[in-house]
Amino acid sequence: MPTSTSLVELSVPTSRRSQLVDIGPRVQAVVEAQGIREGVVHLWSMHTTCALTVNENADPDVATDMTWKMDTLVPRDEAEYRHGEGNSDSHVKTSLFGPGLTLIVSGGQLVLGTWQGVFLAEWDGPRTRTISIRPMAAPAG
Repeated sequence: MPTSTSLVELSVPTSRRSQLVDIGPRVQAVVEAQGIREGVVHLWSMHTTCALTVNENADPDVATDMTWKMDTLVPRDEAEYRHGEGNSDSHVKTSLFGPGLTLIVSGGQLVLGTWQGVFLAEWDGPRTRTISIRPMAAPAG
């Protein structure tokens, strides 16, 4: 059974209504600070209008393309939206991406592919978002 460590809350400021923010280095820093060598780390968005995802982080055009395409597929202004706050599109986008991730940790490092990064997907910014992080160490042995 994995051993739980302290819950960490990560504060992530965003600067645009729609954007992907690379939080991978900050998640890696939490793993290191908690001393996790082998295990997993769970991430959870504390909001209904931003999500978490893994995607390419080598070319910033990928994040730009992702936000552009999501804004095209799920437009902000739709006459059929019934939610009165004007951010129904943000709720839809968050549900499509999902609020949580579980990442593998091995040798003290997040296990990611060569081009992969960990992103907060902002759909209703700019805001300051909170991501809860729970590292879980694998049992010794």
